[in-house]
Order: sequence, then C-alpha cells, then structure tokens
Amino acid sequence: MRKLAGLFGSLHKNEKGITGLETAIILIAFVIVASVFAFVVLSTGLFSAERGKETVFAGLEKARGNLEVRGAVTAESAVPPAVDDMKFNVGLAAGGFPVLVDPTATTNTLALNYIDAQARVPLVGGTDWTVTEVMGDGDNLLEAGELFEVTVNVPAGSTLDPNEIFTVEVIPPSGGALLINRTMPPQIDLVMDLH
Repeated sequence: MRKLAGLFGSLHKNEKGITGLETAIILIAFVIVASVFAFVVLSTGLFSAERGKETVFAGLEKARGNLEVRGAVTAESAVPPAVDDMKFNVGLAAGGFPVLVDPTATTNTLALNYIDAQARVPLVGGTDWTVTEVMGDGDNLLEAGELFEVTVNVPAGSTLDPNEIFTVEVIPPSGGALLINRTMPPQIDLVMDLH
C-alpha cells in the first residue's frame, strides 16, 4: 500500500512540466488566432481603403464635368407679353473636363429640358436651342477659359406669364445637371434680366 501511495504521490509531484507544456500550447494557439485575426483585419482595411479611393475618384470625375452659368440669364420678347427666347452664358466649373456643346450632335453632347408649370419639354438641339461662341478657340468643345452663349427658344405651346417660375435643365454627358431656375418679372418687356 505504501508503494501505491508513493506512486500516486510521485505522479502529483511532476505536474509542473505538464502544466508548462499545456500553457505553451494554449499560448501558441492564442498567437495563431491573433495572427489570423490581424490578417483578416488588415485585408479588410486595405480592401475598404481601395474602395474608398475608387469612390473619391468617381466623385471627382462626376464633379469635374460640371458647368456653371456665367453672368445674367435674360429673356427676350419681340412682341410683349409673349417671350420668344432666353439667353445665358455657360462655362466650365473650376477643374472641369471639356464638354462638347454642339446642338446638332446626337450623342455625347449637352441635353436641354424646359420645365414650367404646364409641361416638361425636351429641347432639340439646332431648332429649340443654339450655341454661339463668346470666347474660345473656334471648335464646339467647351474648355477651360472658354465661354459659350446658349439661346433657348420657348417651346411651342408654352407661355411664360408674369411672375411664372420656369427651369432650364442643362445636362452634360458626364457630371451633374445644371438647373437654371428663374422667375419671370411682373411686367414683360423686350429684354429682361431674370432673377
């Protein structure tokens, strides 16, 4: 019996090595799990950063194609109170990409819509709207530093009454649409500056 008790006693005395080995295995498992977790986090972060960069560049491309109105928007009437056409100057926004401004082209150019209280009318280039180069290099491409005057004919069937609000929507091939929202004055004259 004494021998058996001694044998059990010796088994309990040598547990220090087993406990150290178990601790080392658990520590190695923690390091491996932490390494895998860190790899996943870094991969996800790099993927997110790349997607964020793509989004920023897409936003810049969209913003760089924008047009802006330069100067006044005027309306002209040959025989008041009927308004015949509206004129405004367009230029590129700062850092904008060149835009084709050719009323006779059917693709990759500006598209215009006329909107008032009665209707929304898509305008046909060449008949409903025309372009005159004010400052430029002689082509139909609106580039940095150039200025084009756009003349929009009021669509047939649409009448602009005093105090009526209307919108001309100018849509470039890329970038945001330019909304020119104006109110007719209380009295229709031959030439009017619209606010």
